Amino acid sequence: MRVAFVSCVKTKSKTPELAEHLYISPWFRMAREWARRNADRWFILSAEHGLTDPRKLIAPYDTTLNWARLAEREAWSVRVIRQIAELDLRGDRAIVLAGQNYREFLMKPLIMRFERVIVPMEGLMMGQQLSWMKNELGG
Repeated sequence: MRVAFVSCVKTKSKTPELAEHLYISPWFRMAREWARRNADRWFILSAEHGLTDPRKLIAPYDTTLNWARLAEREAWSVRVIRQIAELDLRGDRAIVLAGQNYREFLMKPLIMRFERVIVPMEGLMMGQQLSWMKNELGG
């Protein structure tokens, strides 16, 4: 099984939505589509809710890990790792579409649960990520 993990983004709908539709930035929309096409299951790494099923109804929020202290990011990661374990997510590939602040403490636990863990856009700047996804999606 291939499982994709897509980070949340700042730009959100102003009303409660299914998580897969709450985040409205071009980056998230392309990452969502890429995850749908390349994984058997996908989840959102929400700074507010942790591991989030895309079909879960959630309200807009302002939480981000990008300005969080190291201890806060570590505590968030422990929560996400627990959620991954509760769902018994494992398989041949984990695909992480998330920046360093969202993945830094998740990588080792993911390596323990998946045969391969990849970060396809690692090292790419935002514009390069958008270009990479656009190319991958055939557009």
